[in-house]
Amino acid sequence: MTTEPKPQHLGANGEEVPDAHYVRTGEHSFRTTVYTQGAWSPLEQHMAASSGLLVHEVERNHPREDVVPVRLSFDILGFIPGGDIEVHTRVLRPGRTIELLEATMSAAGRDCIRLNMWRLKTSDTQDVAGGEIRPLPPVDQCPPVDMTETWAGGFIATLEAHMAREPRPGSAAGWLRIKHRIVAGEASSHTARFVSAIDAANGIAPRVEPGQWAFPNVDLSIHLIREPVSEWVGLDTNVEISPVGVGLTHSELFDENGPIGRVAQALTVRRMGD
Repeated sequence: MTTEPKPQHLGANGEEVPDAHYVRTGEHSFRTTVYTQGAWSPLEQHMAASSGLLVHEVERNHPREDVVPVRLSFDILGFIPGGDIEVHTRVLRPGRTIELLEATMSAAGRDCIRLNMWRLKTSDTQDVAGGEIRPLPPVDQCPPVDMTETWAGGFIATLEAHMAREPRPGSAAGWLRIKHRIVAGEASSHTARFVSAIDAANGIAPRVEPGQWAFPNVDLSIHLIREPVSEWVGLDTNVEISPVGVGLTHSELFDENGPIGRVAQALTVRRMGD
């Protein structure tokens, strides 16, 4: 009796790989590449790469130039496998000024991520624009850092990172940017590429040793006040862990023009091997 082979990222067996996270194989289907490989298992996708693809597909299937995505709520429904996947989108709440869209990633007939995205029509509020969050130092003033010293996986290995202040357990600030296209041969917006790096917030300020503890997030909740002007993601991140196996990673979010929103991730915390 032969066992069914496990799903594999393109490139995991030495195949030629394009400089992209995904290769489109159909109108709604894709093959993952090793550049999506997650940090907790070589067979999974990193949630950051997956979230960027879902945004890319929402924008591709439901294009509008007069709206801004203001909340992107991702629920991780289980293991996010590498290999062959599908992404389907739909409008849940149509509207001229307010709309709600959904994107779902599935593999082998099982949903693994669901995105709900609110988009609002833009208007001129320049006269009252402002806020209280101080910007991060510019990227070119922040030293580069190699995140592979802490984390494994093909996604992290291709991520550009700069630290904005000296990290300590549970607190760090820095800049992240993906190097590759989201989908081979397809252009993506700054927003989709920006989102493609945000989930790595949970990895820039670990409060506990990753080799001894697992603390994957079960969701990713992003609030934006405008669209990003570039692909660099600024994060001022703090991590809280309770005594009952639950944690929270929360970050102020920046682009190169300054504060742009906030992000939160709910964590399930457990000792490795438990």
